[in-house]
Order: sequence, then C-alpha cells, then structure tokens
Amino acid sequence: MTPSSLPVIRLKPKANAAAIRHGAPWVYDNELVTDRRTKAIAPGSVAILEDAARLPLALVAVNTSSRIMARVLSRDVSTQINKAWLKAKLDRALALRSRLFDAPYYRLVHAEADGLPGVIIDRFGDTAVVQPNAAWAEVLLPELMEALVDVTGVSCVLKNASGRARGLEGLDDMSTTLVGVAPTGPIPVPMNEATYMADLIGGQKTGLFFDQRPNHAFAARLAKHARVLDVFSHVGGFALATLKAGGASALAVDGSAPALELAVKGAEASGVADRFETRQGDAFDVLTKLNEEGAQFDLVICDPPAFAPNRKALEAGLRAYERIARLASPLVSEGGSLVLCSCSHAASLDKFRASSVRGIGRAGREATLIHTGFAGPDHPLHPSLAESGYLKALFFRL
Repeated sequence: MTPSSLPVIRLKPKANAAAIRHGAPWVYDNELVTDRRTKAIAPGSVAILEDAARLPLALVAVNTSSRIMARVLSRDVSTQINKAWLKAKLDRALALRSRLFDAPYYRLVHAEADGLPGVIIDRFGDTAVVQPNAAWAEVLLPELMEALVDVTGVSCVLKNASGRARGLEGLDDMSTTLVGVAPTGPIPVPMNEATYMADLIGGQKTGLFFDQRPNHAFAARLAKHARVLDVFSHVGGFALATLKAGGASALAVDGSAPALELAVKGAEASGVADRFETRQGDAFDVLTKLNEEGAQFDLVICDPPAFAPNRKALEAGLRAYERIARLASPLVSEGGSLVLCSCSHAASLDKFRASSVRGIGRAGREATLIHTGFAGPDHPLHPSLAESGYLKALFFRL
C-alpha cells in the first residue's frame, strides 16, 4: 500500500506526541482518538499516526483489540512495509549476532529492540522458532518467513503461539511448522561449554532461554569445587554451566519432569552426569524440605518464572521473591554465594533488589552484592521501553 492509501489514526490533544518523536514505540488505546473509522481498522493493518495537529508522526501497526493499539514500525511515513523491509531488519539483526557468537544459537530478533515490534525469533542452528506476538506480524507472517529463510538460510521454521502476549493481542494459540520438517526430538545446543537439550515443540516458550547465558557464565566463575543448588532449573540452566566449569556437584530442582529429563540428557551430553542430580517438586516445598534436612551448598541459584508479569501482580510477586530469598539463604554455606533472578518486567531492579535483601535479612544472614547481571546482548534493550529490560540477576556473597 502507498502512504496516501493508508488509514490514519490520531493522538488525543493531551497525548505525549514528543515521546513518539523521541523514540517511544507504543501508543496505548487511551492516547488515541477512537472514532468509528479507527475502530473499523482491521487488526494488524498499517496506518499513519498523526499528532493532534494532524502532523504525521510515524508509520504504525494497529490493533484496536489490544491495549497497545499502535506499535511504531517506522518514523518515515513513506516506508513500504513489505518483504524487502523485513529483510533489512533481519539482516541488521543477524549482523549483530554474527559478531557476538561463533555458532548460530541465539535470539535473532528481540521485538521492538530489533525494529520488529512484538516479534521474537530464537535460532537453533538450522531451525528457527518464531513467536509473532503482535497482530501485524501474524498478518505478514508469510513474508516474514520468506525473508527469514532468505537472510539466515535456515531449513526449518516453527511457529510458537503459546504465552500470554498473543492472548492480549486477540491472537490464537495454535503452534505449527511453517517451513520444512519439525525436529523429531530435542536439539543439542552448545552454550557456556555445556550442551543443553532444547525441546522446540513441547518445551517452554521457544525451547531454551538464551537470555541467561552471561549470568550462567558468571555463576560458573563462582562454582569451582562447589556444591551447587539450581532451583527452577528448567533444562539444566545454571547447573550444567557450573558443572562444566569445575563444580563438584549440582542438584537441579524443577516442577517439570520433562524439563528435568532434558536436563539429565544435557548432563550426559556434557559429560557431567556422574555429578548431577535432580529433584522434581514445587520449589518452595523443596527449599523448605532441604532446610529441614540441614542441607548446605556453596552456590545456590533461584531463577523462577515471572512472579510479577504485570503491575496488578507486582506486590504479590515481590512477596514471592522475598520468600524465595528467605528460604534459599539458610542453604548457603558461610562465604558461599546466592544468585536470585527475576524475569518480571513489572518489578524494577530496585524493587526486586529490596525484596531480595529483605528476604536474606529475615533469614538472619548478612550479604554483600558482588554482581548484577542482565540479559545477554542478543536480547538488546529498547532505550524507550523499560519492559525490554526484564531480566535481573543478583549475585550475593553471604
């Protein structure tokens, strides 16, 4: 479509047009004039966003079913949103990852920060897993897939439609194979000298969490000859990285039996199975039981799911983070390390740190904060979108 044929949406007079001009990527429904014509725009359509004075601000993707009604695609309203535009975005994303990583195992596209709002693409060698979490990406999915294959040369592309984000956009939850043939089993993924087994079909999210890679590496530096406890371990998380670095032993705890089975396979592939154990169960229950047993570890890591996925859940989430810290702290031997993580974008670093320190104090322990970690560089931050800086990892010495 040419710019002259695109629909137009307009900010309300009190909306912050300057924020859009300065880089803000989202426009909420309460910031827009939602007349009959605007409401009739089909979800996923491209439109021109104007300020209250009818001056063009940006080219946006519109979804009147979403709280985020407009997502900025380009500040040049003459831009053609097509396969060539998608290829340019993917080329730019790939150029960064190719500089950062020796092997093609990484997050290739991190949504707004890579200029593709709501789109997540994780790469596992010749296979890519796409989460099109915005309506515009669902509409342009065929063009996106063609561009992805052209740019990366992957032979298989899977669509993962799970997760809360697609529901908020009014999208379905039907995962499928888009290109090629889906893998019949878990894929081995080399990372931090260990081998992880990723289930791209039935696993959580895209099958593996690449975001913790630098935090795994830092924990490994603390793990030589250490007894390690990895809680909310998923497919081996911190445990496998620490064992490869010379950890004496590791116990992985998770509520998912399939995830722990993959963790065991990863330990076998990494050559550390003889020093690796698992325990399935609710993390809070297992931590309580370990305390009753008088267990002690040199390094304890807790990497839970998002306890505060939104602002409504913030207070309850902060209490949960405090409880985790309180239960985990007594398990750390004198002079040992405690790693507490949060992937809740609603919980700021300051609030998460305060809850963690409060929990450590209530356990009767004293701590120094030796390192604060974040997601790796394949998960870049959009400087005008706080939500893109969701991951925090606090490394304490007790």
